[in-house]
Amino acid sequence: MRDGQANYPRRRFVSGMTLAGTAAMLGVAPRPAFGEPPPETTRLVLRRNPTPGYACIAPQLMAEELLKGEGFVDVQYPRLGRVDALKALARGDVQMDLGFIGNFMTQVDEGAPIVVLAGIHVGCFQLFATNRIRTIGDLKGKTAGVTELGSGRHVFLAAALAWVGLHPEKDVKFVQHPPAESMRLLAEAKIDAYQAFAEDVQELRAKKIGRSLLDSTLDRPWSQYFCCMVAAHKEFVQKNPIATKRALRALLKASNVCAVQPEQVARFLVEKGHTREYDYVLSMLKELPYTRWRDVDPEDTIRFYGVRLHEAGMIKSTPQKIVAQGTDWRPLNALKRELKG
Repeated sequence: MRDGQANYPRRRFVSGMTLAGTAAMLGVAPRPAFGEPPPETTRLVLRRNPTPGYACIAPQLMAEELLKGEGFVDVQYPRLGRVDALKALARGDVQMDLGFIGNFMTQVDEGAPIVVLAGIHVGCFQLFATNRIRTIGDLKGKTAGVTELGSGRHVFLAAALAWVGLHPEKDVKFVQHPPAESMRLLAEAKIDAYQAFAEDVQELRAKKIGRSLLDSTLDRPWSQYFCCMVAAHKEFVQKNPIATKRALRALLKASNVCAVQPEQVARFLVEKGHTREYDYVLSMLKELPYTRWRDVDPEDTIRFYGVRLHEAGMIKSTPQKIVAQGTDWRPLNALKRELKG
């Protein structure tokens, strides 16, 4: 038994009750607007990660029964890493995805046919460093660990470095390692910093590895803007406006479930193999503000990260161009009026 599972109830958590039962209990079972027609397509492809972890996308994983209630009889979750998922979304192999806004913006900048539809929550990222690093500016000439170049961790850290006047490509050396290896290297001071994410944050805290330089859930200005947002393939949205709205409604309701019943969601994620450590994911779910989709302005997030990523040399487009070419707020605005309270 893993240490993080010590307090996890051993009774089997019946998956059929987990999703539909939780939704019904919270009063968020799908109830489309009166007279709303069925979706144009009954097939929807999202994604799950190839390895356990990254449970901050819990609304996407929890939404399956809600999506079926919205009329999607064929809901698929192929296993895709972050960079592969972005490519699949651009191709249309994945119709909708929940992920870090910075990645979606770099895709739009490169001409990928995707549109951002809504924000889900702020937070997720926390930068840890050795004790000899006191500020983000101290990373100049140092080494920072990320899982993969082009991943959300890499893009977020590039934005954070740009915020303090450093150029990511010139001033910091990025090294790529799996999370466990990066945490070991940080503990041994063989790298200077590690861009942690989701459950990694809880593990680093529990093992007292490194010190936190930046917490995007709490520290301004990062805490004022979305981290994870929902994007979709542009052709899917254009051809299936009703299906787009229904799918987004399911994701927003699933986000509310994560906020109100984190214990139940954490059990589901462990039972389904989306994560291993119940205690870590429960702490993460309790910290992330999953109801912020109502009050944070998603367009402000695009503008903020647009400036940061331009300064970091990761995009060429202006924020205004990203908004014009890569967003569609119509489904969200309709759902905000519908999903009151």
